[in-house]
Amino acid sequence: MDDAFFFGYGSLVNRHTHDYPDAQPVTIRGWRREWRMARSLGRTFLSVVPDAGAQIDGLVARVPGNDWAALDIRETGYGRHALGADAFARGPVRPAQIYAIAPQNAQPANPDAPIKLSYLDVVVEGFAQEFGLDGVARFFDTTTGWGPVLDDRTAPLYPRARPVAPALRRLVDDQLANMGVERLSR
Repeated sequence: MDDAFFFGYGSLVNRHTHDYPDAQPVTIRGWRREWRMARSLGRTFLSVVPDAGAQIDGLVARVPGNDWAALDIRETGYGRHALGADAFARGPVRPAQIYAIAPQNAQPANPDAPIKLSYLDVVVEGFAQEFGLDGVARFFDTTTGWGPVLDDRTAPLYPRARPVAPALRRLVDDQLANMGVERLSR
């Protein structure tokens, strides 16, 4: 089967973090993005939770040869859930899978497992590339569960960290300050 697709809503929106083919921007309904700590891993990640009134942007991309093994490893700590055609509000409609941290394995972001700034920078870079500054604003507006952020930019802890433009870093910093998100030093 060559038509397996996933919906990425965080770092998978940044095409510099993967080489999955046929990636296209879409908007889905019925899910809300949320920062959650995966208890089993002791780290905070972006996840999604069902929310009938929500819409989020992301990318839908092909999983070559229906081989989910590499993507499942990348998304360790998450479970896969089917998205039906009715989930797509904008963009190509494809039956796809979405990754979410199971509620029983999740807790809010906290100082013991802060959000890594290097991770957030990569996510925001992807949204800027795919959806422009309006898409970045929608990312912040449609993401809940903001906990403390660890400033790891000088020595990134996120495995797919990459340098992002100074203007983008300032945008992230300003948004976090405007939201009153606590910033922790390394």
